[in-house]
Amino acid sequence: MKYFFLTAGWTYNRIWERGGLWNEVAWRRKPHIRCLPLGIVENNETLWLYEVEDAVIMVEVIPLSESVKLDRNIKQVVLKRLMNPQQVIETLVKAQRVIKPEQ
Repeated sequence: MKYFFLTAGWTYNRIWERGGLWNEVAWRRKPHIRCLPLGIVENNETLWLYEVEDAVIMVEVIPLSESVKLDRNIKQVVLKRLMNPQQVIETLVKAQRVIKPEQ
């Protein structure tokens, strides 16, 4: 598995694998991508941990709402450096605060 942290209020959009954009017809399924119940707070921003399957090499992320787009003037970001488990642990150790969602 590979991982990335994503700011609350953002979601993933397009997914790339070695052959280009993820093709659900060719793969016969959607890519495995899941928000885990673990996050961090950095600079007053909540970032949630996501896992993706090894075949994924890049993830495009976008704001969920127009208000986030207006606040940041950012329409999309492509994450090209996904994390391995060791990098996630290092990030969690260095984080200002580690959080779990309300149960």
